[in-house]
Amino acid sequence: MKYELVAGFETHIELATKTKIFCSCTTAFGGAPNSHCCPVCIGLPGTLPKLNREVVNFGIKAGLATHGEIAEISKMDRKNYCYPDLSKAYQISQLYAPLSIGGYVELSNGRKIRLHHIHIEEDAGKLIHQHGDTYVDYNRGGVPLIEIVSEPDIRSIDEAKEYVEKLQQVMRYIGISDCRMQEGSMRCDVNISVRPEGSETLGTRTEIKNMNSITNIAKAMEYEYERQVDLIESGGKVVQETLRYDDATNTTSSMRSKEDAHDYRYFRDPDLVTINVPRDVVESLKAEMPELPSDKCKRYIEELEIPEKDAQLLTKYRKISEFFDKACEGVKSAKSVSNFIIGQIFRRTETEADKETFDVSITPEQLNELVKLIDSGKIRNNLAKATLEKMLDSGKGALEFISESDMAGLDENTVNELCKQAVESNPKAVEDYKNGKEKAIKALVGNVMKNSRGKADAAAVEQKLKDMIS
Repeated sequence: MKYELVAGFETHIELATKTKIFCSCTTAFGGAPNSHCCPVCIGLPGTLPKLNREVVNFGIKAGLATHGEIAEISKMDRKNYCYPDLSKAYQISQLYAPLSIGGYVELSNGRKIRLHHIHIEEDAGKLIHQHGDTYVDYNRGGVPLIEIVSEPDIRSIDEAKEYVEKLQQVMRYIGISDCRMQEGSMRCDVNISVRPEGSETLGTRTEIKNMNSITNIAKAMEYEYERQVDLIESGGKVVQETLRYDDATNTTSSMRSKEDAHDYRYFRDPDLVTINVPRDVVESLKAEMPELPSDKCKRYIEELEIPEKDAQLLTKYRKISEFFDKACEGVKSAKSVSNFIIGQIFRRTETEADKETFDVSITPEQLNELVKLIDSGKIRNNLAKATLEKMLDSGKGALEFISESDMAGLDENTVNELCKQAVESNPKAVEDYKNGKEKAIKALVGNVMKNSRGKADAAAVEQKLKDMIS
């Protein structure tokens, strides 16, 4: 019997506010243990939380970016459980009236992964296990989160990976989080079950907690899928439980039986007022939103005639797409700008972290100036490529490296003379071309382009050489 994988995600994303959700403590990553906390975020008796308005605004933007419906009335609840990293024995979260309802994330195969809701909440502290001892660092406690809860719509590991990547990309684009999984600012709880192919009944799910790597998410899901299938086929039953994934052994193991909502004894937080989100606030925040990556990618393909693969590279990070947009202003061909960015600038931004920050030495205006020199016929592409390398080395503009004579072009007689010299000085290439080796002509073209310092038209030179030889 074949089994179908069914998965849903609960994705926690730390918001990029400067202060915590209920107090003025910093949200900066790192710092000495327990140095970024106060009586409010630790929850000492007699303290009162005060909701950070920016947290609500960021949550609304997340809902808008994922096509959700923003609730006009939203409330905070207490989620009660006792664990060492939760100093007050409850977490302030949302259950009954979350900030955003519904929505979806669209995958490249056209499937829409539906969202149940997005809510805001506070993060817990962190347990550190060293040499057999356990330490608690409350710096992370009270850092604002959104939790994005999907429906069980994911049907493969590839879909799961793309879903997480799309969420990460969108949240970075709208500027509400850096989503650095390695720092814990984006973490996923994966709910997974299996069922016979064709069945509409959901199987018993398990939850793999706190996954902070897309690679490990894929490995953990593959292992858990196979474990559940083997268990069912051997006559056993899947038990609803919370699991941890060990990347060293590539296995999951039980942490505790899986709780349901009633186990947490949720009730309305008595210290926080109702959140009222007027429609004009939603419209104002919507007006601040940038063009989303999926919309931008579609525009690049349809309007700028950029190949789909290149458009995806240009829109993966917001700073790259903004650089590209500015560099394209007023140019004849956006493809020329795309080729320079992907072909040359990307070689100097090797890692994904480099591409995310895209801190290159030239401005988009300088690249725009270089491309317009090509558009006007003042320089050829080869000279432009060489010039861009010098620009990237120095941070200077194109005209620092291109002289008036470079932009003067070549007259017909000069081109003829250079072609004649190339033919005379490369008899073997000429003979190879005559014998049917088409690529041999490229060596002759390269000779002319070198001696013309890139000022000749390569296509015209190739045709002229072929005419001379024949």
